[in-house]
Amino acid sequence: MLGMARINEWKPVIAMLVFDLISAVTTALIKKALQEGLDRLVLITLRQLVATVFLAPIAYFRERNTRPKLTLEILVYLFFSAAFGAALSQYTFFYGLQYTTATFAITFTNVAPVLTFLIAVLLRVESLNMKNKAGAAKIVGTLTSFAGVMLLTLYKGVSLTHLAEEPSPDHHGAAPGSSSSDRKSWTLGTLALLANCLCFSFWLLLQSRLTKKYPALYSSTAYMFLISSLQGGALTAAIQRRASVWVLTRPLEIVTVLYTGVMGSGVGYVLMTWCVEKRGPVFTSAFIPVIQIMVAMMDFFFLHENLYLGSVLGSILLILGLYILLWGKKRDASEASSSSSAAAAAKEEEEEEEEEDKEKQVRS
Repeated sequence: MLGMARINEWKPVIAMLVFDLISAVTTALIKKALQEGLDRLVLITLRQLVATVFLAPIAYFRERNTRPKLTLEILVYLFFSAAFGAALSQYTFFYGLQYTTATFAITFTNVAPVLTFLIAVLLRVESLNMKNKAGAAKIVGTLTSFAGVMLLTLYKGVSLTHLAEEPSPDHHGAAPGSSSSDRKSWTLGTLALLANCLCFSFWLLLQSRLTKKYPALYSSTAYMFLISSLQGGALTAAIQRRASVWVLTRPLEIVTVLYTGVMGSGVGYVLMTWCVEKRGPVFTSAFIPVIQIMVAMMDFFFLHENLYLGSVLGSILLILGLYILLWGKKRDASEASSSSSAAAAAKEEEEEEEEEDKEKQVRS
């Protein structure tokens, strides 16, 4: 019995590590496929279509008795959720990934929780009390994370791996004397990754409202995948007039579309949703930086990219700031829970006292 309890306790940890590995492989495959010429919009469209085919049966059988009715308001929410959470966020991430490195791109995704917190504070969705430890931790974590972002963007430093560098405009290890076009591509890639984090942050805030109005998580995600594939397909048809762009000729392109659709979007979402249900969002978020370590290893051994001092130092600051922010949010949540529990206990005690007074009056 004790052994089964320990296994159940470790299941979410194992699930999140599997999710991290899936995400790392997804990032490495996309980077390689983009380098070989796979169109970004075609990848988004086909990936979301594969994910829809994978997740739709799960959503149908799991939520067929609890799925609410679709309304026009829900469809509007789903449309913008698909735009921010899939089409725009994936396009900006793929653009940034193509002109930087896999390690740099996945490191930048750690900015999303920080930006989400800032936007939530500005929109007054989340409170910030600077007088307690939780509020101070949130501020320190945010500032530390942004210091890491600035270091990642502005400082490269010496190479720590000393691989032979290739003169490519989308290579992180461009020589210090690289051309202005190389630096421009790197800057555009960084801005695209920042836009990706903003899109993801807005999607998280939008998703928090959507789940209250339409609590069928699997169904809403399947709809989101379907709508985003239609958005990507319409945009691709408007920009790319050649039908040949849709034909996947290389084995790597086919593997990338199938793997990222089934594993990256489908299985990855199911694992993350299950972990959020079991252990909460803070536990899930704490495992996201582990992806960076896995991607850095694949970046070095599979993609043969150099690792630079600026990336390492910036990553440490960024992850440290993220964990400080998450600690502040967890402490804030526990304090709020304690306050509500104390209020409920006081109310219950007050009700008991009223009942005793009534009994005394009846006896008298």
